[in-house]
Amino acid sequence: MISTTKRYSGNTERNVGIDVGKSTLDVFVLERDMHWQVANDADSIKQLIRDLRRMKLTRVLVEATGGYERAFVEACVEKDMPIIVAQPILIRQFAKAQGLIAKTDKLDSKLIAEFGAVMKPEVKAIATKEVRYIKDLLLRRRQLTEFRTQELNRKQKAPKSLEATHRRLIKVTDKELDWVNGKLDKAVAEIVDWQRRYEIITSVPGLGSGVAYTLLGELPELGELNSRQIAALCGLAPYNKDSGAMNGKRRIRGGRAPIRTMLYMAMMCAIQHNPIMKSFYQKLVAQGKHKKVALTACMRKMVTILNTMVKNDEVWNIA
Repeated sequence: MISTTKRYSGNTERNVGIDVGKSTLDVFVLERDMHWQVANDADSIKQLIRDLRRMKLTRVLVEATGGYERAFVEACVEKDMPIIVAQPILIRQFAKAQGLIAKTDKLDSKLIAEFGAVMKPEVKAIATKEVRYIKDLLLRRRQLTEFRTQELNRKQKAPKSLEATHRRLIKVTDKELDWVNGKLDKAVAEIVDWQRRYEIITSVPGLGSGVAYTLLGELPELGELNSRQIAALCGLAPYNKDSGAMNGKRRIRGGRAPIRTMLYMAMMCAIQHNPIMKSFYQKLVAQGKHKKVALTACMRKMVTILNTMVKNDEVWNIA
């Protein structure tokens, strides 16, 4: 273990930063000014968890690294540790604010721990094992759907001599999609608490199982927050961009991209088959709104309606 200058030695909190690599985990306990490195494998993670649990920790922070952090995070959840998965962009902005340019695994783990001590992010519940499995299936379905769309586009441009190879790949992809959809149906059906929410969401004309599964897996807060908060979580809340006498355009930003993508596709269907959303969309377009702006407004209106429906335990009953 390596000691450095003890800036936080008087702090009663215990903040731990973990820099996650493919094969290693760099650990920095801020208030004890301690750093060490362990392998990113099952046995080393178990031992690391045992070591950390002796310290009465306030926060254990890791960056989202595209999956390499998953084994450690799941181990922390099983032992009820205060684990926080931070967005990498927030850590980078925190580093820039301090003028930090140098980058090593040790410095990164310390930076993550300092981010926890200064910004004090809230420790939030991590999704259960069952919900994580459903989110994995949803991700796989998005990947397969995107690949199928790409292959269909390539098939349209391909010479006739190559059409067969595109058809074969599309056929295989369809089989994989059927398999994933079957697993999704079974997995969602086993979560009893979701059945009523599923009924409420799919009662809306134009919204099917795909939207319901995505909202159930990616937006557990549905029905528990106000309209502004739920729209912000979906990345559908417009933000001001004003300075002095200049009034900039309001734009959406951030939020959970999978939800926004699914709602966009769903709204393309809803403005055709849902009379309320169709009327709202046409009204906005008639007022001179750009079609994409009108579609985004429809997405925001739909998610706030769904939020109210779930909160009040009501199915769609709008004539």
